[in-house]
Amino acid sequence: MSKTVKVIGAGLAGCEAAWQLAEKGISVELYEMKPEFKSLAHVSNDFAELVCSNSFRGNDLANAVGLLKEEMRRLGSLIIQAADKTKIPAGGALAVDRELFARYVTKKVKSHPLINVIEENVSCIPEGNVVIATGPLTSDNLIEKIIELMPEKEMLNFYDSAAPIVTVESIDMNNSYFASRYDKGDADYINCPLDKESYLAFHKALISAETAPVHGFEDKFVFEGCIPIEVMAKRGEDTIRYGPLKPIGLRDPVTGKEPYAVVQLRKDNAEGSLYNIVGFQTHLKFGEQKRVLGMIPALKNADIVRFGVMHKNTYIDSPKLLDRYYRLKHLERIRFAGQITGVEGYVESAASGLLTGLELSQELHGLSPFDFPQETAIGALALYVSEGSIANFQPMNINFGIIAPLGYKVKGKREKNLAISERALGILDSYVDGMEIIIPRHCEPSADGVAIHIVKI
Repeated sequence: MSKTVKVIGAGLAGCEAAWQLAEKGISVELYEMKPEFKSLAHVSNDFAELVCSNSFRGNDLANAVGLLKEEMRRLGSLIIQAADKTKIPAGGALAVDRELFARYVTKKVKSHPLINVIEENVSCIPEGNVVIATGPLTSDNLIEKIIELMPEKEMLNFYDSAAPIVTVESIDMNNSYFASRYDKGDADYINCPLDKESYLAFHKALISAETAPVHGFEDKFVFEGCIPIEVMAKRGEDTIRYGPLKPIGLRDPVTGKEPYAVVQLRKDNAEGSLYNIVGFQTHLKFGEQKRVLGMIPALKNADIVRFGVMHKNTYIDSPKLLDRYYRLKHLERIRFAGQITGVEGYVESAASGLLTGLELSQELHGLSPFDFPQETAIGALALYVSEGSIANFQPMNINFGIIAPLGYKVKGKREKNLAISERALGILDSYVDGMEIIIPRHCEPSADGVAIHIVKI
């Protein structure tokens, strides 16, 4: 079997898969359509561009995504390394300067001697070992070729949305204050309070504002984790007040009381010159965004440098199509990674790329697969995506519900989650310690390929 792998797409999953393969001595051809072609959601020419939020979510091991990130750190994840290197203050969350993050990943990938970057808009599936990591914004031409691979032509769509970003200097600090998110961590968020009268006026304007047209859009096609703020608001007067505008633990230092509702802003870059509006993914027309956001006292003169946008995401019916290694069950030379598989979120996307790269490198070197079990977050995610009994497959974030239960009772939700995380990390370490894996002696290609040796850690 050829020791060269073609990875299509240099997003989070594609870069992670390419990195893991190259680090294990496998030559990689990494195809990326930028800079020649970009989707409407892309701005930068760099790899691993963060289109929506700049947050990788919680770091706490009592949080499932915190566990997944720690597992990835221990497995040598490039994406988590980049996030840790470019993080900015965000309380209990791991948020990054999105430009520095993408630049870091791009430099690492392009400088690896076993990764050959090919700037090309791939429109057909190459021969040989292929990892398709084109993400939720896969081009129409490639989607057609992917559908041709499907035995029953399974392909699903949903809609994703991004929140507006404003300049810090345009935020009225006389009508806002710094505090932690939900009273956790340092005071890294700007909080914009609303009294009842202001909130009700804002809510009324939000649900009546004009949205931009999206062909085929219906509320039911929106993934709950990315639902536009205006769609959420239409579900009830208090829905967003108990959601992204929840004021719990955010006492106003002037009044000493919790406001009726709070709009929170989080740093979007290391300099702190830009802030994104947390939970305000939207598809309102740009003029309407400016008008409605201007009804928030602290944002009445906000300079919006990036308006919220909404775009169609694409994913395959993975439980019917993929195995636990993200391989097509009926065509094993082809693997998928990232959000096109139906994993949802930056961390989950990168985790699928990491597992794909690790397992494929083991296969190509004739070694046993890792087969991470359901007790680990990375294993549970792969097993969920490949669970053939799921009838109505929807995008899934990592959560403790898909990780194997403890089998014994622990008092308290946080304590139980911490016990699950402790067990997972112990199992992960023992799996890696007991595996034969590939360690490159060096990364310079030679006539005989990369000099490698197999070690049992």
